[in-house]
Amino acid sequence: MGTELLAPLDLAFWHLESDAHPMHLGALAVFSPAPGPAHGADAETVLELLGARAAAIPRLRMRVRDVLLPVGGAAWFVDKDFDVHRHIGRVWLTGAEARDEGGGFMAGATRLAGELMERPLERGLPPWQMYVIGGADGGPFAVLVKLHHALADGMRAVAIGAGIFDEIAAVGRSRAGTPVRRARTVPPRSWMPGPRQVAGFALGRIEDLGRAFGVGASMVRASRLDPRGTPALTASSSGTRRLATADLDLEAVQRIRRVAGGTTNDVLLAIVAGALRRWMRERGEPLPVEDPRALVPVSRRRPGQAAATGNKLSAYLLGLPVGEPDPWRRLAVVRAAMDRNKAAGPFRGAGAVAVLADQLPSLAHRFGAPIAGSAARMLFDVLVTSVPLPRSALSLGGCPLRAVYPMAPLARGQSLAVALSTYGGRVRVGLVADGKALPDLDRLARCADDELAELLALLPAH
Repeated sequence: MGTELLAPLDLAFWHLESDAHPMHLGALAVFSPAPGPAHGADAETVLELLGARAAAIPRLRMRVRDVLLPVGGAAWFVDKDFDVHRHIGRVWLTGAEARDEGGGFMAGATRLAGELMERPLERGLPPWQMYVIGGADGGPFAVLVKLHHALADGMRAVAIGAGIFDEIAAVGRSRAGTPVRRARTVPPRSWMPGPRQVAGFALGRIEDLGRAFGVGASMVRASRLDPRGTPALTASSSGTRRLATADLDLEAVQRIRRVAGGTTNDVLLAIVAGALRRWMRERGEPLPVEDPRALVPVSRRRPGQAAATGNKLSAYLLGLPVGEPDPWRRLAVVRAAMDRNKAAGPFRGAGAVAVLADQLPSLAHRFGAPIAGSAARMLFDVLVTSVPLPRSALSLGGCPLRAVYPMAPLARGQSLAVALSTYGGRVRVGLVADGKALPDLDRLARCADDELAELLALLPAH
């Protein structure tokens, strides 16, 4: 793998970062002891296995360096001094947490994961870290994965992180032993573009500029003159992070979807809206006059597209109907709004801010990132993203994967990000918050369970 320029959106994520706003994605993967008397690998063996497999992933050997051209640009280079041991580590749990007494393991793992998510990745190294979180050998353990957003979007992060699992690593080893077929020789092309290429390039740029202008105009129209947003979700950043998790029954979510129509994601977005409403009321806060806005990322990756490409994202803006008291009515409002978003497409509307970023020159990202980051709160209040995971059962060192909780970064001026993923018949919810702004994040996680339960309780009447 040679030098590769950062795509404009990747460069934007790289320059959006600050000490108080690290721009890394995360995932907390929780493993059960392996069945049988051996109980699978001990913590040290898992750490060695993790290092060996991470070192075998070419993308994890790349670091970012500035380049002369394009002006303000940067590129991925292979780190010639790469040492995987600088990127992996172990943190311990003690007492009841380590022995998983009374569910203490998850409480301890999420507490430590939140503290580790506070720390920005070292920019002079390949931008990723992995930690084994566990205590007693033979007990449960977790692996926290941190990947900079410039390195991967959600789908790409899953593809990279999957390389640590037994099943994916075995496929990689088998492919490594397969002879590579020689590609059919293609006559070399002239470096001078032909008239059709020039015309096609010019037409493409005109279309890109037109699209950027349309997105920019939509952003201006959608921007709020009052940037305070929803008080419960916007706060001055303390630089601290807190993590909470929720587990929803996928079959229950699907039952609701079959009655209400729409998509599984529509149901999950409605659950998020209902959970926020419950949480605000339990806190004694007045419900906002204007519904909080969610930024809902949308992948622009096409089937069969090369996996090495950078971030391919757009997004939809969605008003979360926290002011609506009826859960099923909330779901109907969410579904109608998402249907309108999908009809317009991921390249239109103010939510397609990532598309606009793809049209800007490198220098604009280098100097404009702080302004753009501060303006995020004028468009949305909370990020709600769904991360697809493999459907097959996975393991590490013979220890079965029982859950994966995804984590999204916080934008400036925002105190909560919500990420969801489905694995093993459950929807795992990862809540990342500013630790001082939302000390009661566990309560919000419980509200998600309560909202699903109420939708189910009302199901026979619909």
